[in-house]
Amino acid sequence: MRMSGETVLVTGASSGIGSELAKCFAAEGCRLVLVSRKADALETLATELRKDHKIQAQVFTADLARPETPVRLAARLDHVGIRVDVLVNNAGFGAQGTFAQLDLQRQLDMVQVNVTAVMHLTGLLLPGMLKRRHGGILNVASTAAFQPGPGMAVYYATKAFVLSFSEAIAEELAGTGITVSALCPGPTTTNFGKAAGGHFRPIAHKVAMSAEAVARIGHRAFRRGQVVAVTGLRNEILAASVRFTPRALVRKVAKRLNAVSP
Repeated sequence: MRMSGETVLVTGASSGIGSELAKCFAAEGCRLVLVSRKADALETLATELRKDHKIQAQVFTADLARPETPVRLAARLDHVGIRVDVLVNNAGFGAQGTFAQLDLQRQLDMVQVNVTAVMHLTGLLLPGMLKRRHGGILNVASTAAFQPGPGMAVYYATKAFVLSFSEAIAEELAGTGITVSALCPGPTTTNFGKAAGGHFRPIAHKVAMSAEAVARIGHRAFRRGQVVAVTGLRNEILAASVRFTPRALVRKVAKRLNAVSP
């Protein structure tokens, strides 16, 4: 299906799931707006997408950890006449360790990127979509959203927000022509673990999906209008099992999985 009339903005597009989602939309013929802190990686991706799919791809270097970034980004888009039809809130990061041990500013930045920027960009771009009665929002959450995460407490909490926020506004926007989806991947082969500064249990590496596979699932779910998309049968079962498992046990299991390996 070609969606050549749409302009899609992808945050955190320089690598991993964000990069692969950009490729999915590019394959449809969509115009791309790629956002990340890493200018060189964005330019490389933009060049690749232009060559492979004959599309327009623009690069905007921005740090979503800065509170003023969403407004500045929206102003830049308006200045150059770019109208965003689909917002992909993919940018995010985690940190492994106990809340008390981790740097507080890094955790505040995590909330800014994973939560506040998601809500802020949605609030800035959604009115235009509603006016046109067309568009969509794809938020990248995580299977971490389904339970508390000792050892990564703030990260899990931020993804719980993304999932809850996505489901709520999806219901609010029913019948408006706006699609809202939350993509909830489990372990994925990206730079996330390295950036989180920890070492996860070997099982996480054994069951990890590729970023490409995760992106394809998320993209397909979004196009189908699926509100929540958990990647893979194993992750679907684990996410569902949390509802029937005592909370105390859920916390202990998560704590063990997030513990730094010797």
